Amino acid sequence: MKGLAVTRGLFRWYQGQVERHFERGSYLSLPFPKPMKITKNSVVSFHYTLNDADGKMLDTSAGREAFAYIQGQSMIVPGLERQMEGKKAGESLLAIVEASEGYGELDPSLVHKVPADRFGDQVPEVGMQFQAGKEEGGEMGVFTVIAVEDGIVALNGNHPLAGVTLHFSVEITDVREASADELAHGHVHGEGGHHH
Repeated sequence: MKGLAVTRGLFRWYQGQVERHFERGSYLSLPFPKPMKITKNSVVSFHYTLNDADGKMLDTSAGREAFAYIQGQSMIVPGLERQMEGKKAGESLLAIVEASEGYGELDPSLVHKVPADRFGDQVPEVGMQFQAGKEEGGEMGVFTVIAVEDGIVALNGNHPLAGVTLHFSVEITDVREASADELAHGHVHGEGGHHH
């Protein structure tokens, strides 16, 4: 019973402290953390819908986990990353990204025409993709068949969205500091990111 009386006494003391704080209005000065803004090395999670200039939907995160990336690490197209800077969780934005800050302008030198017999037994069809060297001794690139006519195959080594103005509708769901491990590994860990 003695322990119960002590507990009741502590509760009354605590209740009195709370009431005095409210009477003085000091509850108004309680320190609420400010939402973190997107800056270099922030981990940002967001949902998006990507359309072209005509409104055709090209991609969306709807029905999936929010996409997560580290700001300032070139994980998303430069034009979108630049417009995300300074935003906070809960904010939405429409980011219009020109091709030069997206997937680049179309490079005519990456469009090639080759004889169909170069593909051996495989019959090339529009939409097929092949990996090949971009130039003699150069890095490997992905080429898409864009036309097949009279035994000649047209291959395009540009990104499928090269030359396209991108319209991103973005909803930012979370902003936090990247951990030392995430910065060292160069990717986000956990939800929306990389799982080891």
